[in-house]
Amino acid sequence: MTSNKTIFSATAHLVPFLMVTSLFALWGFANAVTDPMVQAFKKVLELSNTEASWVQMAFYGGYFCMALPAALFVRKYSYKTGILIGLGLYATGTFLFYPATVLGTFWFFCFALYILTFGLAFLETTANPYILAMGPKETATRRLNLAQSFNPLGLLMGLWVARNFVLERLQSDNISSFQGLSQAEKIAIKTADLMVIRDPYVFLGLIVLVVFFLFLTQKMPQVKSKNPLALNKTIRKILKNKKFTFGVIAQIFYVGAQIMCWTYVYLYAEALEINNVSAANFQFIALFLFLIGRWIGSYLLKFFQPSKVLFLFSLLAILCSITCIGSYSILGLYALVSISFCMS
Repeated sequence: MTSNKTIFSATAHLVPFLMVTSLFALWGFANAVTDPMVQAFKKVLELSNTEASWVQMAFYGGYFCMALPAALFVRKYSYKTGILIGLGLYATGTFLFYPATVLGTFWFFCFALYILTFGLAFLETTANPYILAMGPKETATRRLNLAQSFNPLGLLMGLWVARNFVLERLQSDNISSFQGLSQAEKIAIKTADLMVIRDPYVFLGLIVLVVFFLFLTQKMPQVKSKNPLALNKTIRKILKNKKFTFGVIAQIFYVGAQIMCWTYVYLYAEALEINNVSAANFQFIALFLFLIGRWIGSYLLKFFQPSKVLFLFSLLAILCSITCIGSYSILGLYALVSISFCMS
């Protein structure tokens, strides 16, 4: 077994490594707990599918807007400072759910998610290169793979919390229409349900604050990029690499597909008259298949070229997608869930 001294620059880096690794689970939790919220907000606030989808637009819009500024900030200052700012924004976004619940305004919830993902953008932009920099280049990939293996744990925990502490407690999910209720009954149900949605985020914010103070008091390794290129030179250099450019475009489409596949499990299930709690079970299966696909794909890379493995998984994803679209039934839902195996 390889010693810590081989994996890390120094044994003292073990605790900082574990702390940074915990961030992978922390942002995985936020990603998974938000997916079911599209359907939750749709039910509680009587939104259309398009309106409810703004939850994801706000969530990933924060990533889009803050990723590059976060990278530039970390490049100028330090990884620790980037992590602290990320955790601060993360906590701020979760605590904004409290006034959003008081006002009962959907767009305030979207704004809270937007700020929350500013923090996630800082954390993801910082944690990945920080892990790589914590030791020899020869073991950098192993360190990153080890850290990234904690992300699915956060995903599963986030989905478990959403299922058991949100979806199961929503009164709106048991009401086909608010039209037969009095105004007072309608307001009471909506207020109670918004509080159910709020509580996991506020509790999560308290956990994030604890992690914030742990990082604030912990001495972290000071590692920075050596002789970094200016931003304009960096952009020009990477744009010359056509494989990189097309890779980024492909990744954009992939991320969009992943978000929609996991989010619309609930909407597809609703169309088949399956309630949200049962739909969450299908997403559990999707995440489990995602993990299994990752392990199988990693194993196949020992014997086949990455391009061939990618082609195989892409072909399977296309077949599952066609089945999902063409078979508007439980078979289509199974096919939608199966796409997660290919996405890994």
